[in-house]
Parts: sequence; C-alpha cells; structure tokens
Amino acid sequence: MKQFRRVLALATVSLVALAACGDDAEETTATDPAATATTAAPAATEEPADATTAPAATEPAAPDEPVGDVAQAIVSLSPTATEILFAIGAGDQVIAVDDQSNYPAEAAAKASALSGYEPNVEAIAAYEPDLVLHDGTTDLATSLDTLGISDWVGAAALSFDDIYVQIEQLGAATGHVAEAAELVANMQADIADAVASVPALETPLAFYHELDPTFYSVTSNTFIGQVYGLFGLRNVADTAEGTSDYPQLSAEFLISQSPDLIFLADTKCCGETVETVAARPGWDAISAVANGGVVALDDDVASRWGPRVVELVQTIADSVNAVATVTAG
Repeated sequence: MKQFRRVLALATVSLVALAACGDDAEETTATDPAATATTAAPAATEEPADATTAPAATEPAAPDEPVGDVAQAIVSLSPTATEILFAIGAGDQVIAVDDQSNYPAEAAAKASALSGYEPNVEAIAAYEPDLVLHDGTTDLATSLDTLGISDWVGAAALSFDDIYVQIEQLGAATGHVAEAAELVANMQADIADAVASVPALETPLAFYHELDPTFYSVTSNTFIGQVYGLFGLRNVADTAEGTSDYPQLSAEFLISQSPDLIFLADTKCCGETVETVAARPGWDAISAVANGGVVALDDDVASRWGPRVVELVQTIADSVNAVATVTAG
C-alpha cells in the first residue's frame, strides 16, 4: 500500500553521501507572513553555511533503474514539486495540480480547485491517483493512508542539498532517474558559475529582502537568506531586534540602514515596483534607491525551492555586479 514510500526511502539512502557533502544552508521562503507561518518557518535553526562559497558540487546519485512501481497518475499539491516533475520530464504523468501550481504553462493547464493548504481528501481521491505529492504541513498523509493512496512529502528545503535530494527522489518515483540526475548537475554548475561571476568585494554590500509592503523580511538563518549569503552580502534584517527569522522591520530602520540592494519579493502579491519603492517617504535617501539597486523579483521564483532557484541566484549575481560597478565608480 505504501510502495512509493519504500521506493523513496531506498532512493534517500543512496543520497545520504550527497547530502553530507554540501553546505548546510537553511530553510524555506514565503511571499507573505501568512505563508511563512504555515510553510516557511524552519523547524530548527542551524549554523549558517560559509557565506562566500557556493554549495559543494556533489556528484548526483547514479542513474540506477527505478525500484518497484512507477507513478503514472500523480496529483501534486505542492507548486515546487510540480515544477520539479515537469523539469525532469514527468509532466505527462501528472493528472492534476493544486490551485497554486502555475508553472510551467503545461502545469497550469492541469490546475484544479485542490488546495495544498486545506486539502480535501475526498476531492483528491476522486482523481484516482497512485501518488499524491504534498509538503507535510497538514494531516493529509494519515487520510491518504486510510484510503490506501501513496504519498510523497516534500518539506520546505533547509539547504541546497535538500532540493537536490527531492529532485532525485521524484526522479526515482516517476522513472526519470537519469533526467533528475542531469537536472541536479546542471543546477549545481549554473549556481557555481553565477557565484564565480561576482568578484570578492572589500566591503560587503548590504541588502534588504522584502516579503511584503509592511516590511517583513528574512534573516540569514532562512534558506533564502543563505542564497544571498553565497555572495557575501550583509543582511540588514540580521541586526533587527527580536528572535524571529522573519522579522517585521520599520521604514525608519531601513532608511537608517540604507541597504545597497533592495529585492522585492512582493511584486505579484502586492504590486510593488521600483517606482513605488522610490515614492515611499524618505526612501530616496537609501543607497539602493539612489543607485539603481532596487530589484523586482518574481514572487514565485523567490519563494519556491525547485529548479528555478537558479534564476534567483543569477538575478542576485547580476544585481550585485551592477551595483558594485556603480558604487565603485
């Protein structure tokens, strides 16, 4: 009844060496504080990885033949898992995705009214899936087990290696082991190239990552914070008062910190733009606003830990290089 759990357990064992070789970055991301509370808050805070080095380019798991059954009718309730499936060539095996899975276009075409936040097990079962993907933040697994439906849990990533392991696991579950291994190798190479494109700066640039217009942000203890840490950037949120890794900052604090870079992860949800930030009272004095260092991100790319994390890393690299050139001149 739980054949897929056994398959994935075997796949995970073969990946222990991979996970042990990489940096221990952390956590997950969210596009707003509410999402943070349910999907993004880390279970535990670990010591951050070396902020100036890219994740170790570990060898992906060998592309062995998949063990046991291969899922042919998949329901994905995780936008990140959905993106992974299509990236490894398993899109044809997906019969439905949740209401937040909007990428790629082929996945959006299979969108349904299913919710990953408040899953309806009867509605899920109506699709007659042989595998359901979810993030493990609800009691869905118990309900699916009762109905004899296999599931896969892809918890929010705490490190780059967590991403790679999830990709390899889904490759094993869908019969796309080689494609998954290739995707991991390409991601590692692209991330390493992006990091290498940024020269070491004598004085680290400061940045602010905005989750919403009320100034919620992330510290370096989060996974998204670790992505920025690859470039040796200084996170202004790390000096904020309080113990939350998702602190709510103030306009006054941000003006006083005058970060060199502002990354907006609230462009879709809240309509924030370079222009709206520049129009905020007193923000014209912030270095990022004065020197063209305000960067509009795609909310989804900034909050999911799947294959498109490479796009985020590349965007940060380009932004750091551009602002470093301006400030140096």
